[in-house]
Amino acid sequence: MDFPLILYLDFTKNPDMNKSKNFSGQPIIKQVLNFILPNDVYRTAKKHHSDRYTKKFNTYEHLVTMIFTVISGCSSLREVSSIMLACEGKINHLGLKDFPKRSTLSDANKRRSAAVFADIYHLLYKRYHRFLSDSRTCEPAVKDLKIVDSSTITLFSDILKGVGRNPINGKKKGGIKMHTMINAMEDVPCLIKFSSAATHDHTFLKDLELKKGSYVVFDKGYVDYQQYQKWILDDIYFVTRQKDNARYTSLEEFDIPNTIDDAVLKDEKIELKDNEGKPFYLRRIAFWYDKHQKVYEFITNNYELQADKIAEIYKNRWQIETMFKRLKQNFPLKYFLGDNQNAIEIQIWVSLIIQLIMLVIQRKAERKWAYSNMMSVIRYHLMTYIDLFKFLKNPDAKWEDITTKNIGQLSLFDP
Repeated sequence: MDFPLILYLDFTKNPDMNKSKNFSGQPIIKQVLNFILPNDVYRTAKKHHSDRYTKKFNTYEHLVTMIFTVISGCSSLREVSSIMLACEGKINHLGLKDFPKRSTLSDANKRRSAAVFADIYHLLYKRYHRFLSDSRTCEPAVKDLKIVDSSTITLFSDILKGVGRNPINGKKKGGIKMHTMINAMEDVPCLIKFSSAATHDHTFLKDLELKKGSYVVFDKGYVDYQQYQKWILDDIYFVTRQKDNARYTSLEEFDIPNTIDDAVLKDEKIELKDNEGKPFYLRRIAFWYDKHQKVYEFITNNYELQADKIAEIYKNRWQIETMFKRLKQNFPLKYFLGDNQNAIEIQIWVSLIIQLIMLVIQRKAERKWAYSNMMSVIRYHLMTYIDLFKFLKNPDAKWEDITTKNIGQLSLFDP
């Protein structure tokens, strides 16, 4: 059998690259890791006691290994070990003393709390918050707008409570639901809660910490009349769609000014009743969406904004849908390195950490890149010794420069 001849460029032989302070002596994976301060990880580990009784493979090494795993797209523990073994000569760049064995990584994913990785994510979110606002996104309909939604990650196991019927093959379809809130114009979550896929969405609403005068938008799967009444009392505004089977009484129909969008069909005040029969009052707006050739019915507790502005607020929901789509396309959450809930949550948190860092890189890059294209380039050149930001600025010129002037030694095997 003929085996393919694999060549790689060994840039470690070039002493000038090791002397440079501009990342040229570091592979791209190390430059990505530089966005995470080790002291933050150590302080978080101390807070959670996650390194207690740990002689090897501490929290920082665990995080680095999982970041390498997720970016590389590994789908099993065996694959992780094999790839890291092939890069053994370069793991010093990752801050690892040794590459982890399969059993070591498996035990860490089961034992070390996912809350550690959640805290690391929120530290990074707080540090890089100013880079996350996307100027290319249209301005939100109102200031201080929060967007809420959930996404289910399907699992074929008994890890979490299953949903639906048991199929003929005996595999019960279950999943983990990721309840998420983002700030409008930001592409990463500011709040995340996990539950089984069978958990109703509306339970997440009570976890939201919203300021007086702020706005929150969500779909009709989050209907919760008790929460609506609480927000009315707290002067927190919400916009959502009315459920098709909702029972209500129309009390007053408002005039529709000629100055607003013709798509507004009705603007009225309605009465609804909660589970205890207690009445409360909302505003209902019927809006014709020409693109879908469909009438959308919105309900809100805000009576000041014009009806078409309420519809515009709801349209901002697409931002969180885009965020979920980007997460699942670039970090496919189909293969997990553990069969327990903690291991799955760790992998999701690490995917969110990488997504956040990559967004910061995308915003800081001088050249505009589509997120998926940039992610593919970084994944392909993960262990390549090039300056990431110079490469992103002018990939053709930088690559030509590396492969001609700064080439070290062309060899078949790692020395």
